[in-house]
Amino acid sequence: MEAGIFYVLVGAVAVAAFARWRGWPAPLLVTVVALASSFLWFVPDLDIDGHVLLSLVLPPLLYSAALDVSFVGFKRSLPQIRRLGIWLVLITALAVGFVAWWIMPSLTLPGALLLGAIVAPPDAVSAAAIGRKLGLPRRIMTVLSGESLINDATSLTLYRVFAAILAGQTISVWGGVGQFLMAVVIGVVIGLVFGIVLHQLRMRISDPVVIGTFGLLAPFGAYAIAEHLLGSGVLAVVAMGLYVGFNSPRTDYTTRQQEKPLWLSADLLLESFVFAYIGLQFPRVLRDLGSESVEQILMLSGAVLLVVLVVRPLYIYPTSAWANFQDRKRLERWDRGVESGEFEKRHRKSRRWDKYTADELRTHIVREQMAGLQLTGKDSAVISWAGMRGVVTLAIALAAADLATLDAEASHAIVVVAFIVTVGTLLLQGLTLPLLIRRLGIEGDVDHEDDERALAAVREKSREAGKAYLAEKRVEWEEKYGAVDLSVFDAFTKRMSRVEKDTDAAQEVEDTVPRPSYEDLVALSRGWLQVRREILLQERDAGELDEELMRELIAAMDAEELALDTRGATRQPGRA
Repeated sequence: MEAGIFYVLVGAVAVAAFARWRGWPAPLLVTVVALASSFLWFVPDLDIDGHVLLSLVLPPLLYSAALDVSFVGFKRSLPQIRRLGIWLVLITALAVGFVAWWIMPSLTLPGALLLGAIVAPPDAVSAAAIGRKLGLPRRIMTVLSGESLINDATSLTLYRVFAAILAGQTISVWGGVGQFLMAVVIGVVIGLVFGIVLHQLRMRISDPVVIGTFGLLAPFGAYAIAEHLLGSGVLAVVAMGLYVGFNSPRTDYTTRQQEKPLWLSADLLLESFVFAYIGLQFPRVLRDLGSESVEQILMLSGAVLLVVLVVRPLYIYPTSAWANFQDRKRLERWDRGVESGEFEKRHRKSRRWDKYTADELRTHIVREQMAGLQLTGKDSAVISWAGMRGVVTLAIALAAADLATLDAEASHAIVVVAFIVTVGTLLLQGLTLPLLIRRLGIEGDVDHEDDERALAAVREKSREAGKAYLAEKRVEWEEKYGAVDLSVFDAFTKRMSRVEKDTDAAQEVEDTVPRPSYEDLVALSRGWLQVRREILLQERDAGELDEELMRELIAAMDAEELALDTRGATRQPGRA
């Protein structure tokens, strides 16, 4: 078994690496190759318990995805994410359940609804992996990633409820709602506790290897403890990831530079294994079809696949249109408030609005509170067709097959349907989604103008903050060194390499007066970088700068600080 998992891992990573080299979607190629390989006699037949698969694969993948999600964008798009991650999952589960019960009454209604809960949630791995490759705009990726981060919690809660009903327990609608709310509260609280503790460790421990190890262990701990307390392990991991990712720019740059490649490697390894495992389940599906109800199970699988494909756009288009209508009504109310002065009076209570005129205030509020909520028809088309299922669906199906309350025929049907829906959506939607995006003319750079405006504002504020910082440091150095040559301040706004060159040249002149040491210049550079980081964080927190753009700028500053450390480590001994 262990050797088989190793061989599958190596083969899956090799196929994924080839796909990345060729510029193809790696998840799709890995799935197709695994499907074809499942017919070869020497390929191992993996049989992993569904609960084990969820506990080992899901926490790190969810945590890594949550780290990359913009918390500001997530909060802005929360109404859309909530509609898809909670209500769409519930509606899909009910629709699939009633159709499955109608086609195969032997499942019983609770068993059919259990099947609906299993196939309802699109997969976080599929959406993120394929969406990144296609270069989808940030507003669409935020919605898709946010949906896939919370819909697993809804699905797993529904699974628990219907499994309990199958076991003979009496659960009312309000009882199910209570279980869901309890799972949400416990999961989020556990996740925030883990996130706060991990962030404090990241702030206080300077060893990036140790911090990286804690980061690898934390998702498993948050997931396991939340599940043990009957909370949502998924939401615990997501809450922890969002908190740590949001506060990551405040930690040491070495921590960020260490964990980025670490999680990219972990994602490649786990994603490759997940999609290979999905493809390799084909022999098991064929064995499960060896019953007397082959035709009925295949008919059920086709019907469920059709339902999950159709329900999504039927739900997304009208709900998005209604949300846009509500937003327009809200804008009209705001406009009336601006004209009457009530809008300005209400928002002037906060000091952060003092710098805006009434019209500027309205524009800013609209951009901050409504960005990401307005989805065009093209956006809705892409989101409607990006409902690929993945590891969660298959793992829950394998776990459900072991339920003592299901007979053998129902267990076989659930596994077969889950497999066909997972592979069908991955291949059908995954292969045609790039074509749909090209036909619709959706590009990933639609936010370019807004980014340029935000960058211009950040540069101006950085210049002002830098001038104030340098003026303060000049006074400190004059007090420290007395009458010294501080011309380095005039050149400091240039690149640090030029500053170092000027300083070294100056030190070759006869040393008649005390001069700032190299360590002083490095400290000055670090302070300057910290000032710029603080400006970026302030602009991010104020909603003026997109969080993903801020992370790109932070990464560039991290590279500057790494260059400082590298130059300091390679300087010749004896130099100041």
